[in-house]
Amino acid sequence: MAKTKITIPQCKAMKEAGKKFTLITAYDVLLASVIGAFVVHALVGKQPAFALSGVETSGWFVYGLTPVVAAVAAFIGVVFQKWTMGLRARRKDFRRVPAWVRPSLGGLITWVLGSAVFVTTGHLGVFGLGYEDLSAGLGLQLGWKIAGILLGAKLLATVLCYGLGGCGGIFSPTLFLGGMCGICLAGLSALAVPMSGPDQLALAVVGMSACLGAVVRAPVTGILIVFEMTHEFSLVPALMLGALVSQAISRKLNRHSFYEEILVQDGHRLEHVIPPRDLRGWQQLPVAAVANFHPVMATELTFAAMQELLRAHPYQRFPVVLNGTVTGILTRKEAEAALLAKRPPSLEPVVTCLRRDSIAILQDRLIESNSLIVVLLDRPGGHMLGVVTLHDLLRAQAAMSGAAGNAEGRMMNDES
Repeated sequence: MAKTKITIPQCKAMKEAGKKFTLITAYDVLLASVIGAFVVHALVGKQPAFALSGVETSGWFVYGLTPVVAAVAAFIGVVFQKWTMGLRARRKDFRRVPAWVRPSLGGLITWVLGSAVFVTTGHLGVFGLGYEDLSAGLGLQLGWKIAGILLGAKLLATVLCYGLGGCGGIFSPTLFLGGMCGICLAGLSALAVPMSGPDQLALAVVGMSACLGAVVRAPVTGILIVFEMTHEFSLVPALMLGALVSQAISRKLNRHSFYEEILVQDGHRLEHVIPPRDLRGWQQLPVAAVANFHPVMATELTFAAMQELLRAHPYQRFPVVLNGTVTGILTRKEAEAALLAKRPPSLEPVVTCLRRDSIAILQDRLIESNSLIVVLLDRPGGHMLGVVTLHDLLRAQAAMSGAAGNAEGRMMNDES
């Protein structure tokens, strides 16, 4: 961190990682980052991580190629995430391979790939951070063919290492992958159309930012990190354009960011880890965030079954499921009246929604429901997964607003 002099991006990275990011935490992290940056500047001086020479304002031709480079770099980031998460999910099934052997296997494959690339090209970018090769590429000292070889080998090595349980970050690998992608595409473009060195350099930097932004879903972080690593303000417009393309592709092809997908894969519910920040965010949450997936239901409407149901549970409403199909809602008052009159109970019509529906849709369905209960189905006309009552909705809303209020209250107390 000190070498790249990252300040605000540190805060953004923690936010994207799904940590509990209150305003107090943001102030603390920002203050620590600024102090760290001052110390580094005092001891080392104004030295960027990547020294770029001959950087100029990009022309229209470069801006025309920027979306193409950003799209390819973002797609590489998507492939990296899908392959890594897929291998990470399947490694639990490798029961014949001891857990301690799996990371070693990833390291062995990386050594084989890196050694083969070194023997072929004389470059060591597959190993470690790949800083020297990336610096050479940004210095226009790396051919597009070698960049393509390093890109493919680094992608496979990083996927295998991380997917098989190896430890390490993803910032440096994604910056390397994006940089090699930009260098490769810039070199290919130069074969057809004359391009200056600064133009090729701009496309390489766009690739770095686009690949990182696609994986961590933090476009501002990607722009700021690359800017602070190069100290070249003239690159910012191209980086911003590349970030737009990168986010569009990433959000279309991947449902979650890399960090969020790790949380989901480990069994966490994102709506509990990362609560909404405003009303719109709350209304866009899925119904599953507030649903009760262990409801008490009536599977028989015989007198004995209803008596046992009322005796064992104090609830006022029960979904009725007969032969696997939700047929209606039985209220406690109606069940008691039916038992007293010794007649079949009358059921209220059932209102349903799907698990993927938003809370905004759920609110409308609750208004439509006479019993103030909505049944959650796995598909239209399918099986019941759970229920949501008005109390469930209000309880969840109060919990989330209460957490936000407590955080704000603690901040005000500290300031006073």
